[in-house]
Amino acid sequence: MASSAQRCDETQAWGSLRLHFEAAGRDFDVRDAFAKDPARAAAFSFEAPHVFADLSKNRVDVQADRLLLQLARDCALEAQRDAMFAGATANATEGRQVMHWLLRTPKDAAAGKEVADELAKVHETLDAMLAFAQQVRADGQITDVVNIGIGGSDLGPQMAVIALDEFVAPGKRFHFVSNIDGHELASVLRQLKPRNTLFLIASKTFTTLETMTNARSAKRWFEQNGGTDVARHFAALTTNVEAAAEFGIERTFGFWDWVGGRYSVWSAIGLPIAIAVGAGRFRDMLAGAHAMDQHFQHEPLERNLPVRLALLDVWYRDFHGFASRSVAPYHSALRRLPAYLQQLEMESNGKRVDRDGREVPYGTSPVVWGEPGTNGQHAYFQMLHQGTDVVPVEFIAVRRPAHELAEHHPQLLANVLAQAAALMRGKSDPGGHKHFPGNRPSTMFVLDRLDPASFGALIALYEHRVFCAGAIWGINSFDQWGVELGKVLAKDIAPRLQSADTNGLDPSTAQLIKRLR
Repeated sequence: MASSAQRCDETQAWGSLRLHFEAAGRDFDVRDAFAKDPARAAAFSFEAPHVFADLSKNRVDVQADRLLLQLARDCALEAQRDAMFAGATANATEGRQVMHWLLRTPKDAAAGKEVADELAKVHETLDAMLAFAQQVRADGQITDVVNIGIGGSDLGPQMAVIALDEFVAPGKRFHFVSNIDGHELASVLRQLKPRNTLFLIASKTFTTLETMTNARSAKRWFEQNGGTDVARHFAALTTNVEAAAEFGIERTFGFWDWVGGRYSVWSAIGLPIAIAVGAGRFRDMLAGAHAMDQHFQHEPLERNLPVRLALLDVWYRDFHGFASRSVAPYHSALRRLPAYLQQLEMESNGKRVDRDGREVPYGTSPVVWGEPGTNGQHAYFQMLHQGTDVVPVEFIAVRRPAHELAEHHPQLLANVLAQAAALMRGKSDPGGHKHFPGNRPSTMFVLDRLDPASFGALIALYEHRVFCAGAIWGINSFDQWGVELGKVLAKDIAPRLQSADTNGLDPSTAQLIKRLR
């Protein structure tokens, strides 16, 4: 994807937004806006596949809204989007296409020749993976499935299996091991029997330090506790078939270099999801994501939900100076969503240089954090309501529950609506201690129910939102060089913990090595 010589802050729209912010945006009060315009809720609400979004409680007026849309056009957002969907090299620093969206594209979809060839390979792998998933689901001997991965090879599948718990096959337990801290693997192994366990080793290169350390320890445990058939009890999600074979694994499911780890839940990395919910529901998840892809590709910017969310992110990060965003899903099954979004957004857009390597003079990714409601209300919501920092909040509400505990869900929905209203309204208290300033912004997402299709659409929505913000900021949302330096230093430090050699290290690290030995 070609870089533009003009940065977003060099556009006319950016300058106009700066002037408007100083004149009206900084002191904009949502309460006054509702008082003047009763139709504001409808005007700032948007429908996308499986997701309704009410953005009306955000600090955006009609003029800022118009200028933000112009900013998207000045930054050629539509052209960047279309180039990605055409198979352009959107990840320029690594010379790769960005085509995770192809993983959920129907096999009979119209596509250019290069993309069509890849699409055929996608469905060949998908069919094989889902056939294996069904085989495992029917295997009564396998009661436990252990996914060993890290980052995108762990966060996505783990989040999805928890989110879709209502649909998980009875008689099977799912475990996720990612941390190189041996306590995590040891606590899982204590619950298992070799003859009843399937290990999935998820590593594109089959060389990831944390994953392979855990995989070797799992194999050692398996063999020391009477396991004899590694080929039956281990499978690999990797492109390095040779390394997997050396490990003793015969069943491998691969993916492509145009699939970034944090965008890989739709690929073979999603095998534990497919085992958990079945082939049909996995396809439903892909279909929900594809519906959101179509919305993103074809809906005008004015009604395009990923675009609207990204523009709000830019407005808050670079004009209001809000440095973080809290995600509050009011559905316990989405409890791992904030952790997943931390990687998706902060690894994608936590960059300080643009695609040409120039340092950017504006903020990029906010800090993303959160917990499910109502737990968060009894923890950090105090700061959201009365703290010195303004933190935009994203609420996720689900209309229909998956349980029959009649008195619970109305209370849950009442709480999510009340929190959003309270953040906006505030409360006056001359004494000070009970004063709530109000005018605290929030967005409300509503799903009809949490099922594979709506879940797929929600995750794809966040993916495209991240792409749009990165496109406006002019950064590469698909590399992650910031992950590498610590890995390199760890390889140097690891043997020093055994040898006590501290030559060439800074005094603090040298002291800590001595302490930790």
